[in-house]
Parts: sequence; C-alpha cells; structure tokens
Amino acid sequence: MNGRVERIMQEYRQMVMERVCLENQIRNFQGITEEEMIDSLQFSQPDAERVQTSGVSDKTGRIAVSYKDKMDRINKEWQVHLEKKHTVLIEELIFFESAVFSLSGTLPEFISDMVIKGLTWDDLSAKYHISRTMVAKNRKRAIRELETLYAIHDKEMAEYILS
Repeated sequence: MNGRVERIMQEYRQMVMERVCLENQIRNFQGITEEEMIDSLQFSQPDAERVQTSGVSDKTGRIAVSYKDKMDRINKEWQVHLEKKHTVLIEELIFFESAVFSLSGTLPEFISDMVIKGLTWDDLSAKYHISRTMVAKNRKRAIRELETLYAIHDKEMAEYILS
C-alpha cells in the first residue's frame, strides 16, 4: 500500500498532464486515416501464375467491405480505450485529491502545497516556518493517513464488487 500512495504523490503532476492530454485526444479524435488503414492491410499474393476465367471477381468488393469494417472497428476500439483510460485516471486523481483534503490538522494544505502545487521541501520549510526534518515527518504522517484512507476505499470497493 505504501508504494501506491508514494507513487501517486511522486507522479501526480505527470498524471494531471496525462489526463489533459487524454482529454485533448478524445475531444479531437479522428481515428486512423484511410491511408494508414490501407498501409496496414497485408494482401497475400499467390506464388504461381493464375488464369482468371470469370469476369470481375468479388474479391475487390470483399476487400473494400473488410477494409471499411476493420477501420471502423479499430477506430471505435481505440476511442473506447482512450475514454476508459481517461475515466480510470480521473477517478484515481479525484480520490487522491479528496483523500488529501480529508487529512487531519494542517496536513491537507501542506500536502496540497507539496504534491498538487509542487512546492519543494525548501519552499515548504519557508512557507510553514519548519525544518526540512519536520517536512519529512509531515510527509510520513500524511502517507500513513493516506494509506488508511486507501485501505478503507479498497475495502469499500471490494464489498461493493462482492455484493
């Protein structure tokens, strides 16, 4: 558990940037182009010579239908993937932020400054008039409280899923 809270604290700003990037990708989603789809299709060629005895084969028609279906399916799957990834990321960020603001004492503002606003330990020392050692102690105390909140959250999720 300790690793998850610390990982989120370290990667919070990166996660926010990823969320914004995903929002832009979803908003401006165009999918793969026809040219990209054609390049991705692999058509096998027979090794031996072949004599065509009929008129126009329906192979061209099947390829066209297959091409359009594949392109639509790939685009839809990619859009669903982006939306799912975005939803998971948003839920993780929202829970982390709400957990931070549920901490005791001055920890909500302190951890918000540290993680969400990205202040350095020296900046935190100056702002709160405390030593770097006290910054470390506050961080550890916040991590312990966040671990407790995450444990409660995980338990509630498990109970919901199993009910």
